[in-house]
This record gives sequence, structure tokens and C-alpha cells, in this order.
Amino acid sequence: MNSTPQTQHPHLRATLILACLAQFMVILDVSVVNVALPSIHRALGFTLSDLQWVVNAYTVTFAGFLLLGGRAADLLGRRRVFVSGLVLFALASLAGGLSDSQTALIVARLVQGLGGAVIAPASLSIITSTFVEPRERNRAVGMWGAMGGAGGAAGVLLGGILTDLLSWRWVLFINLPIGLIAAYLAQRMIAEGRNPGAARGFDLSGALTATAGLSLLVLGIVRTDTTGWGNGATIGLMLAGLALLGVFVAIEGRLAKAPLMPLRLFSSRSLSTGNLVMMTLGASTFAMWFFFSLYLQEVRGYSPLHAGVIFLPMTLSIVVFSTIVSRVTLRLGAKRLLVVGMLGLAVGMFLFARLTATSSYVGGMLVPGLITSIAMPFGMIPAAIAGTAGVPRHEAGLASGVINTARMFGGALGLAILATLASSQSRTDLRHPTAQIHTTAQALVGGFHLAFLVAAGMAAAGVVIAAVGMPSLKPRVAEATETQQAVVDEAAQAQRVAVEV
Repeated sequence: MNSTPQTQHPHLRATLILACLAQFMVILDVSVVNVALPSIHRALGFTLSDLQWVVNAYTVTFAGFLLLGGRAADLLGRRRVFVSGLVLFALASLAGGLSDSQTALIVARLVQGLGGAVIAPASLSIITSTFVEPRERNRAVGMWGAMGGAGGAAGVLLGGILTDLLSWRWVLFINLPIGLIAAYLAQRMIAEGRNPGAARGFDLSGALTATAGLSLLVLGIVRTDTTGWGNGATIGLMLAGLALLGVFVAIEGRLAKAPLMPLRLFSSRSLSTGNLVMMTLGASTFAMWFFFSLYLQEVRGYSPLHAGVIFLPMTLSIVVFSTIVSRVTLRLGAKRLLVVGMLGLAVGMFLFARLTATSSYVGGMLVPGLITSIAMPFGMIPAAIAGTAGVPRHEAGLASGVINTARMFGGALGLAILATLASSQSRTDLRHPTAQIHTTAQALVGGFHLAFLVAAGMAAAGVVIAAVGMPSLKPRVAEATETQQAVVDEAAQAQRVAVEV
């Protein structure tokens, strides 16, 4: 990505540190919220089905504006957009920490998602445009990805410590000083830059219709927990969401001069299949972090810190195996690894569905957790490769953004469906108790069982899609292009921070 000539000489070390710090903050906030969910649930009176909006409010806006954020950095200036995103994220975090109602927290998380959608692509764009020598750039991008991985791993522990010693509000407050200090230093030390070759235009209508459509669809699904599937207003919300998503497709295909998601990309069978698999992966993994965190604290009564320690082997497994998979993907081929990864994910989710209120740590928690965490890189990294195979080099970044958006959209929809099913099952169990279900904890476990089983089915669907839809591309390491390897590395970095919101 080329930038305009600069009159300001960039501070290379400071630029790298600030970009990495911003990435650390965004990913830290993703994982730190997981451990705080039960405390938020109790403090603000969320129901199980409504609690998923603490996750999806961030996810929906992040996914809806991610591609627009990358384009804004090119058109308006990387430093300007980066600093604006940091300030927005920091202030939204403050508002979230001060929230005294469910609505206030959800709105703050919506704005946080918008800030994150700006920071993530801008920080990587700043690095790739500042470090022009290939070896230095690769080292800088590697450090950027490693900091994201560190944020994902540190978040589960830090979230437990802050929630235990202070309160859940501090998992949001911690972003304020980091964000504002980083914004101040970035304004002084990062050189401004734009991409003169980028088309002059924002596909704002595409971003808004995609975000609004997904939000209404998710809201309609969530409402079925209280109104049932036959309620007119609920059906109206889902139909309105589907209609807006249809408008989004029309905008991207015919109306937008510079579409966020050019539909011509989907003429590639490999890209289309990769995106479909990534949606099923997001749908199942988002729910795993969500329900397992609730199980640990709501059912087993563990403290947030104890829950964070239990999560740690899972996050470390993601870091280690992402590195391994990124090295062998081009050698072995995407299809076979993708099938193995999604199959492992289905098995892990099925084992999670066997949790009881008294399951042992090793057999009931550690084994399915490790299987699931190891399978994630085997699914995500090959899917990212498949989703960019055959795409021209100048559109590789766009294709990578599309597949990340597919993962976030799939996660939002999947979590909405599974949280609604789990909540409904738990209430049914409490209303009609049996000899086996006579406590709230056991009723919660019953809901989690259903959610994990459906999540296993989603992962299994990913296996079928990969096996049937993915073309068998002969592995050719020697012929791997620089763009393909860059996509592998970027996917590995993304997976290392896949401790989802």
C-alpha cells in the first residue's frame, strides 16, 4: 500500500509501539469481557437471551463497519482515522463502565464496535505503509500479530483480576487511559498518509444497511424467546432485517461506486466456500466462549479469576497451534486441513454438551476445551487461504476483510440463535421439573446442552460445506505467492486473538 510523499518523518519505533498497543487494547477488550459477563448479568439484571447483546452490540457494528474503516484510513489519512478511532473507543469504554442500565451499556458497546472497526485496519495499514523494506515490514507485522495474541491471552486473566478485586466496570475503564495516551502520542509521532490510488467514495449506505439489517434480524430472533415464533411484531423485525440485507446485496452489486463487498468476488468457488465455512466457524466458536464462561461462574460458582485461569490453556493452545498451522497450510493444502479443523470443532462442541453441574475439570472442561481450541486454527487459517485463492494481489486485502466480516456476521447470528434456544430450554426445564432437573443450575446446564449440541451441528455443517464445496487445490509451496503467504500470516495472527467477545 503506497502512501503520498511525507514531509513528516515517521518515528519508526514509536509507530510500531503505538500500533501494537492499539491492537493489544482492542483485543484485550474482546477477551476481557468474556470473564465479566456473569457479573454484568447480575449487576444490570440481564436475562440470558439479552446478555448476548453485550457481545453482539460490539460484534455487529465491528463487522458492519470493518471494511469501511479500512477505506476511511486510505482516503482520509491513516493517522487521522487511527487517532479518531482511539478517542472514540476510549470514550465509549468510559461510557460503558459508567452504565447504570442495560440500554446504556449496549449503546456504549455499539460505539466501541465502531471504534474497533476503525482502529484494527488503520493500525495494520500504518505499519505496512511505514515499514517499506520487506524484511522490516514482515517483522513489524509479526510483532503486531503477537501483541494481539498477547491481548487475547492476557485478557482472560486480567478480566478475572479486575472483576474480582474491583468490579466488572474496570474491564471497560482500563481502556480509557490506554486509548487517550495512545491517541496523544500517535498525533505527535505517526506520520500522516493516504493511498492516492484508492477510489474516492464511501459505501456508507452499504455499511449502514448491512449493520441495520443484521441488528434487526438478531433482535427478531432474540424476541422469539419471549413472544414465540408466531408473533407478528417479531416476524416483522426478522423480515425487515432480511429486507435490509437484500438492499445491502443490491447496493453492493449494482449501486455502489466503490462497494465494500464486491459481489464479483463470489464468482470464485473457493472464495464462496471459504466464506460460508467461516460463517459456520464464527457461529459455533462465539457461542463456546459465551456459554462456557457462564457455566464456570453461574453453574460452578467459580470466581472471575478462577474462570480466567481455566480459560488460559485454551488461549495458549490457540497461540501455539496458529503458528504451526500457518506453516503447514500451503504445504498440505487448505481443503484437508479445513475438513479436519471443522470436524475437530464439532467433536469439541459435542463433548461440551456433556457437561453436568458436577463435571470434573480434566474430563469435562479441559479435554473439550483443548480439542476446540486446537481445532480453531485448523478451521480459520485454511478458510482464510481459500477465501483469497485466485483473487488478484491488489484485492487480497479486500477479500481478507470480506472473510473476517463473514466470521463476525456468522458469530452474531449464531450467538443470537443459540442464546435464545438455551434460554428457552432453561425456562422450560424450570417450569416442568423432572427428577433430574430441580435447581436453577441444572436448568442452566440443560440450556447449555442444547446450545452446544446445535453449535456442534453448525460446525458439522462446515465440514460438509468444505468437503463438498471446496475445490481440491494441489499444494504448491514453491509457487506460493507473496500475497498468499501474507494471507496465511494474517489469518494466523487473527486466530491467535480468537478469544471472541
